[in-house]
Amino acid sequence: MKVVRWRTALLLAGAAFASLAMVACGGDDDEAAPTPIPTAPPAASGDIIEVATAAGNFTTLARALEAAGLVETLKGDGPFTVFAPTDEAFAALPAGTLDSLLADRDQLTKVLTYHVVAGKVTSDQVASLSEATTVEGSALSIKVENGRVMVGDATVTSADVEATNGVIHVIDRVLIPE
Repeated sequence: MKVVRWRTALLLAGAAFASLAMVACGGDDDEAAPTPIPTAPPAASGDIIEVATAAGNFTTLARALEAAGLVETLKGDGPFTVFAPTDEAFAALPAGTLDSLLADRDQLTKVLTYHVVAGKVTSDQVASLSEATTVEGSALSIKVENGRVMVGDATVTSADVEATNGVIHVIDRVLIPE
């Protein structure tokens, strides 16, 4: 019985502490630091392609990278930072857009390389930037808005997915360069 009481007491104390922490950290200050981006658990070792494939929610991105001939590049030494749209992000594209991109290798390559920055840029660094130059050659805007990190018009939903040759930041939209 004593063990059960201690566990209950510890659970209640933990809940009380968590509640106090949330109240103490509350507020709606526009000048406040950005809400921490959820970071993924440590990834299994592997390059960007292997880690993204193992995650299971980047099958469309993997298919597009294959069609564009970019798989071997992202398996290279790097380091690379990839802003990776999920399968849901690709599904949200207007009807026919993905098929059109897959049929036009040059345009597909332009879109995909717009999601890649040379070098390893962690979430701490991303949050302090106003833009980053992509491998495609354009500047990608970066800002903190309502406590969230925005890359172009996409929100970073999970950050710092480590790979042996760089880092992946998961985003909720496909970025289309102008």
